[in-house]
Amino acid sequence: MWKKVELTGLTPVASLEGAALDWAVAKCLPDDTVRIYFEEETGEKLFLDDWEVPEFSPSTDWAQGGPIIEREKMTLEWTGEDWMAYIRHDEEYFGPTPLIAAMRCYVASKMGDEVELPNELV
Repeated sequence: MWKKVELTGLTPVASLEGAALDWAVAKCLPDDTVRIYFEEETGEKLFLDDWEVPEFSPSTDWAQGGPIIEREKMTLEWTGEDWMAYIRHDEEYFGPTPLIAAMRCYVASKMGDEVELPNELV
């Protein structure tokens, strides 16, 4: 049984990781064509346009996150401690991996510094 996600609670984009970050990235994809659903038992699967994408994880999969980085013309730099990502020298976002930093940057560029998350991800 599948249910539509109910959004609650604001979370800083700079702290997003894992499924919460991937969910936020999916919400930012072009043309607002993404419909997100969670499996009631596990809360883990995402659906995009009614097609199942069982492992949508742009924060860990270069095949999914890489095209976003390229399309947004994002810059990635190693700071000596963390990865930093930015678009056109706008606000910088950091993460332990280049994909996490980049996806945080992408989400912030589309949704601002805080996002509403589903109960399942808070």
